[in-house]
Amino acid sequence: QVQVMESGGGLVQAGGSLRLSCTASGLPFVAYSMGWFRQAPGKERERVSCISRSGANTYYSDSVKGRFTISRDNAKNTLYLQMNSLKPEDTAMYYCAASSSYFFSASRPRADEYNYWGQGTQVTVSL
Repeated sequence: QVQVMESGGGLVQAGGSLRLSCTASGLPFVAYSMGWFRQAPGKERERVSCISRSGANTYYSDSVKGRFTISRDNAKNTLYLQMNSLKPEDTAMYYCAASSSYFFSASRPRADEYNYWGQGTQVTVSL
């Protein structure tokens, strides 16, 4: 049984930092590229960042580039998202997802190519 679980969300003031973690079990973690997505109320889901199987390649949305860092520890089956210089517009539910897709680029995997999703962790950034 595959389980993907996020943690680390919370309430933080603007300018602050949070680190999200995502653990995956029941799958060969190293065989999956991983992504972080977010969705705010009334807005479409946005891909924040993704990382290749080895961790050698990463992509970020323009909205978080230079502030967020994605990383993974394949020995611990864990994905991370370090979020610095947080802004109120970063407020959203953050989701971790795993993809078995062969393709990895700025636009792939697409959201529909992610096989497994977590339940999400809430990030709220106050002024």
